[in-house]
Amino acid sequence: MTKQAIRVLHFADTHIGMENYGRIDADTGVNSRVRDYLHRMDEMVSYARENDVDLVIFAGDAFKTRQPNPTYQREFARRIRELSQLAPTVMIIGNHDIAPAILRASSIEIYHTLAVPNVWVIDEYVTERISTKRGDVVIGTAPYPMRARILERLKNATGMSIADTERELERVLVEILEKLGHEADEKANGDDIPRILVGHFTVSGAVLGSERQIMLGRDVNVSLSTIATSHWDYVALGHIHKHQNLTHGQTDKPPVVYSGSIERIDFGEEGDEKGFCWVELCRGDVMWRFVPVKARPFVTIKADLRQDASPTETVIHKISQYDLRGAVVRVLLQFKPETEARFNEKAVFEALKRAGAVYVAAIRKEVESPARQRLGENPEGLTHLQLLDRYLDKVKGVSAERREELLSAAESIFEEYKNRTGG
Repeated sequence: MTKQAIRVLHFADTHIGMENYGRIDADTGVNSRVRDYLHRMDEMVSYARENDVDLVIFAGDAFKTRQPNPTYQREFARRIRELSQLAPTVMIIGNHDIAPAILRASSIEIYHTLAVPNVWVIDEYVTERISTKRGDVVIGTAPYPMRARILERLKNATGMSIADTERELERVLVEILEKLGHEADEKANGDDIPRILVGHFTVSGAVLGSERQIMLGRDVNVSLSTIATSHWDYVALGHIHKHQNLTHGQTDKPPVVYSGSIERIDFGEEGDEKGFCWVELCRGDVMWRFVPVKARPFVTIKADLRQDASPTETVIHKISQYDLRGAVVRVLLQFKPETEARFNEKAVFEALKRAGAVYVAAIRKEVESPARQRLGENPEGLTHLQLLDRYLDKVKGVSAERREELLSAAESIFEEYKNRTGG
């Protein structure tokens, strides 16, 4: 780059308030998993400070819920204040930030109401020209597309079929995004300054992550060709938790990048690296990289013990082959009735703790039975997860992969319920 590049921090999907697989810290009163998310933000703030950031972009979904508790609001605000003291900070509204009712404030609107210096909270499709210490940038903002707002733009929407309504919603959203690109050109006013589109939505072709389990409402999809245009030098996206560049290898298009969530939510993200994006850009010239953070490890241990004479010893040996320090762990085991009878679950649990696991999410036992399609003699003695497992055995057409996906999702839901009820 010959010109002075503007340094941009791009992050999204902090989801402060996710408490799955955590415990309340007696000293702070904050759930241990919430602390994980806050620590990841602290890593990011330190990186921004050390690398002299010029502009901060948050692409939506600050909290897990639309009505976060005051403690979580305070902790998130502390970190936004630190970022805004370093550089102008632009925040757009994600689906988890939207107010639950008309005329109610969004979960991050308070920054706008209090006129917090150097913070822009934007819930409309607009363009802004923002000054940084290394030059101006034009920002186009595309918050989560609320169906009700888009439907207001449709004439004769009443009486449309669901399919027709979906097509019209996507058509109107395309028009809005194309208009944003032209407005960005106008806002630049002929100056050779970089342009960034910030969005919180699903782009067709993106690889989904665990956001499917916590998604609020149905998504309106956006085609890649709508946003991967010469109007923009970089497209900073939130909403999808898996980090990815949708224009990888396409040198004639701007990077269209989901930064991904900053911390793992559940075992569906076990193999995903977490972090944020660091972007250095001029008009027509951009370099960016993904910066990993020290996300909490999630580890799944599997063992087929159907023919094993010493199942407990086998699992304990298998545990020794993993680095479980600081990890959230689940153990998935296959048994026959006779091998399950020889299994000592307590010994395995203690081995996991000795190995450094901070939370044992499940020791799931799948016991092979001649009557696989029956709930068994005493279904009252089964856990919710075991009941679901038996039910899925009975349902035709459920692949092993889909079954595992459903069980993982259910496990996360049951865990959240346990955290809420304390039992």
